[in-house]
Amino acid sequence: MIGDSRGHQRRGGRGRGLALLVTGAAILAAGCGSARDSTDAASQASGESTVAIREARVQRDEPQLPAESVGADGRSVTVEDLDRIVALSGNISEVIWALGLGDNVVGRDISTTIEEAEDVTLVTRAHDVSAEAVLSLNPTVVVADTDTGPPEALEQIRNVGVPVVVVEVPTEVAGIAERIVAVGDALGMADTAREVAASTTAAIDRVVAGTSGGERSEQDPVVAFLYMRGQAGVYLMGGDGSGADSMIEAAGGVDAGSAIGLDQAFTPITSEALVEAAPDIILMTTTGLESVGGIDGLLGIPGIAQTPAGMERRVVTIEDGLLYGFGTRTPEALERLAEGFATAGSASTGSATVGSPGDATDGGR
Repeated sequence: MIGDSRGHQRRGGRGRGLALLVTGAAILAAGCGSARDSTDAASQASGESTVAIREARVQRDEPQLPAESVGADGRSVTVEDLDRIVALSGNISEVIWALGLGDNVVGRDISTTIEEAEDVTLVTRAHDVSAEAVLSLNPTVVVADTDTGPPEALEQIRNVGVPVVVVEVPTEVAGIAERIVAVGDALGMADTAREVAASTTAAIDRVVAGTSGGERSEQDPVVAFLYMRGQAGVYLMGGDGSGADSMIEAAGGVDAGSAIGLDQAFTPITSEALVEAAPDIILMTTTGLESVGGIDGLLGIPGIAQTPAGMERRVVTIEDGLLYGFGTRTPEALERLAEGFATAGSASTGSATVGSPGDATDGGR
């Protein structure tokens, strides 16, 4: 889990010509206010389905039930009925929809932010699962991950005979395919899951090839991911193993925390670390930036205004569920990050907002 919610080479901006949606939004925004204010790239995508469904154009087979598997918690699970599924992670939900089982989902957690699930019953309080809320839906299977809790709630669900499948939490782009296959295997959709995994991996590869193609360059921007919850006084910088580092690298950036050798996934922010990191761009979640009062509030935090990113107001934000998802929407997230990095690096635009329009929920981990 990241921060307080669930368990928690250089140089300068690059103009790669990737700013397709973002640049258009920035130009429109410039007519209404300062071009250095945040812009919303996602409005161009309003009404579209998610990459989980757009990209994963696969032949969906009928479930092969009963399906037996051993979860990440070491428990053997037999799934016999998929009629009423409760999905307790946003990226699990993405996979279930991509498998063609979205109509069977009757319950979701707060990190499920895809448009297709907006009318599905919420069964968590913040990120804590309510066993009573889950059981009231008469589920035939519950799919969770190793971050899902509290453990007592999952045990209560198991004790009434509901199969609970637990899968590992991916923390890097390279782990997405394995996660998709694990969910599909547990739900008797092994062949379909492998097709979805292959489709998602191919889409990720296309985005990476359009940025740096996996090759580091002196033109790649140094990007610092800052995880903040202003109300709770949580101010952290991501480093190696944060999850955000993998997304930054895949989108064509250099993770600032990893570059200065932070030995923890998340480290409390200090002015000294920020000066050493000297990020060209600051990356935050939409809710994180909102929690500190927007860009002006962010610049009031010691050390931020003295960084190259702070001096030029180069801040890229992304919806929590897209950044942390590591699921079938990751190609979309990476594309939008790459666009955001290009836009923020442009002298005429400053900062950019990417992700789902109008999303203000804490879909993060």
